[in-house]
Amino acid sequence: MDNLNNYLFIAAVLFSLGVFGVITRRNGIAVLMGVELILNAANLNFIAFSRFGGMNLDGHIFGLIVIVLAAAEAAVALAIIINIYNNLNTINVDEASRMRQ
Repeated sequence: MDNLNNYLFIAAVLFSLGVFGVITRRNGIAVLMGVELILNAANLNFIAFSRFGGMNLDGHIFGLIVIVLAAAEAAVALAIIINIYNNLNTINVDEASRMRQ
């Protein structure tokens, strides 16, 4: 069965897992993985609404924009995490507040 509700349910599960990962994890890489899940849930919603809303390309264009945004976010965030690791020898995001001192 190929209907919109199935796609929305999967996107809601992905979004919930992403939010859970961002809130509960202390590891910087795990937090980034949670953010990627949230962005993929948004992409799935864009594409699903585009497909079931008359096959216009708006959802596909927004999906590509989110993919570019996710790539830029991953590059910048990984650079920040590498900097934290070089300075503090840990990737725990709670320890990053020590860098202000």
